[in-house]
Amino acid sequence: MPELPEVVVTLKGLIPHITGKRVFKVVVREPRLRWLVPGDLSEQLCGKILIDGRQRAKYLLFRFDHGHLMIHLGMSGNLRIVQVGTPPAKHDHVDISFEDGVQLRFTDPRRFGSVLWLSGEP
Repeated sequence: MPELPEVVVTLKGLIPHITGKRVFKVVVREPRLRWLVPGDLSEQLCGKILIDGRQRAKYLLFRFDHGHLMIHLGMSGNLRIVQVGTPPAKHDHVDISFEDGVQLRFTDPRRFGSVLWLSGEP
């Protein structure tokens, strides 16, 4: 399981690549993670700008103007930056693509992680 230091390092590595960028596409390949990925995640994120990101305990919180994307890496999950068009691997469950060709990819072989939308403050 990623421990707190890995969560902090993950966030610090991602923030420079995604902050201030507009989401243009969300692909959910497998919604059945620890908790079901919201069916309206694409509608919530598309066209919105990611304002910033922070960490609370082992949760990654990405702030948009109308809510937060909350991600937990679970036991084996990870987030990484890939270029749009990079073929997904077997356990790549969620892609969030930005207008500049950067893509945030959530991978979780054991599916104990979570990707949730919070409409208010966490």
